[in-house]
Amino acid sequence: MTAVVFCLTIPATIAAGVVFWGHRQFYFIALLIILQTMLPFLLRFERRKPQARELVILAVLVALAVAGRSAFVMLPQFKPVAAIVIIAGVAFGGESGFLVGAVTMFVSNIFFGHGPWTPWQMFAMGMVGLLAGLLFGRSKLTRWRTVLLLCVFGGLATFVIFGGVMDFHTLIMAFPRPTWEAFWAVFGYGVPMNALHAGSTVVFLALLAKPLLGKLERVKTKYGISVASLCSITAP
Repeated sequence: MTAVVFCLTIPATIAAGVVFWGHRQFYFIALLIILQTMLPFLLRFERRKPQARELVILAVLVALAVAGRSAFVMLPQFKPVAAIVIIAGVAFGGESGFLVGAVTMFVSNIFFGHGPWTPWQMFAMGMVGLLAGLLFGRSKLTRWRTVLLLCVFGGLATFVIFGGVMDFHTLIMAFPRPTWEAFWAVFGYGVPMNALHAGSTVVFLALLAKPLLGKLERVKTKYGISVASLCSITAP
């Protein structure tokens, strides 16, 4: 149900901003998206009596993703953000993955610059985390949770989902009346940058997935955090 809410209400919010405000109220749209992503997460937490430790861990993951994006500022599209968001989704589930992705893009844009692209980045990166949680965050899928498969998923999700959403944003922002020629021009121009972004996600997942998920598992055990989807990862 939460996934349906994310997939329907957030695109509707972005579409309303484009139609009624013409990208001018992007701060307000971004705030609405944050509220929409936090509400199901907080309701789920309330039902299972959460511990503050869980929120602290997610805040640390957001801070890590923001710091990673800032550290690689001189290398366009070569960022560890998507990898960390995917790890958050795998470890804590789809809702938390979406929350980490959306909040990371909003907070990091305080340094990189907010604009009409911010809500789109929040939604796109959030969807990457959500899908990671849905595919790899269930205990029944533990045997599929390998570094290799995570790298394959990360590359595809970054290229198709994040790259596709942001290219679509570029299309409707640059062309009031998009044509097929404009469509192929925008999406074709975005292929090299999306491929670089996807490749960097694969690299960072290969380096970070196993040790970071292992540390999250140890934190869970040490502090008694009962998150059903928090898990370790096997070698390829």
